[in-house]
Parts: sequence; C-alpha cells; structure tokens
Amino acid sequence: MNKYEIKVVLLSGLLLSSFLFALLYNAFSRKIDTPACIPYNAAFEKGHVRQLDDSTCEVYVSAHMWGFDPAEIVIPVGTTVEFYLTSTDVVHGFNIDGKGVNLMAVPGGVNRITVPFNSIGTYRIVCHEFCGIGHQNMMGKIIVKDKIYQQ
Repeated sequence: MNKYEIKVVLLSGLLLSSFLFALLYNAFSRKIDTPACIPYNAAFEKGHVRQLDDSTCEVYVSAHMWGFDPAEIVIPVGTTVEFYLTSTDVVHGFNIDGKGVNLMAVPGGVNRITVPFNSIGTYRIVCHEFCGIGHQNMMGKIIVKDKIYQQ
C-alpha cells in the first residue's frame, strides 16, 4: 500500500467510527421516546381517557374529519399520559404544542407515545396533515390543572 491508500483507509475508519458513535449516542443516551405502532382493534374506535393511577393515564384519540375525539382532555399536573392515536377516515396529523409530539393518525393503524405533563397550562393539539376542506379547524386541547382543583 502506498501512503495515499493508507490515508484513505484511516480517513474511512475515522468517518465510520464517528458515524457509529453518533448512532449509538442517539440510540441510548438521549432517552427519546419514539412512537410505536400497535395492532388495531375495536377498542380504539371511540376516543376516551382512562385514569390508571394518580400519575398515569391512557388517552385513546380518534382523529376524524375535522376533529379529534376527545377534543378536550383534562388531566392533573404531574401525569404521564400514554396516547393511543388512530384515524377513522383519512390520514391526519397530531401535533401537541410545546411537547415535541408529532404523530400521524393512519386509518387501521395505532400509534402510541408516552408524554409527561409536569406544567400547568393548556396545550394545543393541531392536525398538521392536510385532510380536506375543514382541515384548518381541526384542533383539540389538553388542559393540565392543579391536582387541588380537580373534581
């Protein structure tokens, strides 16, 4: 091997090592919860909220022309919410402001993601995937209240 081939091999090894480091770093140390697709069944057809305990609940969200079911979700502060998202008609988007949640609601499929809500406030939900003439009105909200004022 001549000196140019050695330089190319070393440079290739360095680039490969950098790529593998970046891949492993993002996979294990950043603790990013990625959405999971789960099999669809009839339990996901109607949107509802299910409180599991004081700090955990499941929210089954069904997207449809031109809204979300449930359109308003009220939870206590400090709750970790596991969202199950599906669509009854066409592809919709599901974006929660300020939480970094950006999912697709696909007919016949269910996406799942876990999101903690540690701050009191109202979080807007918008559809980010054009779904028809009433798309601009497709919104929902999550209201996070103080536990003292929950009913």
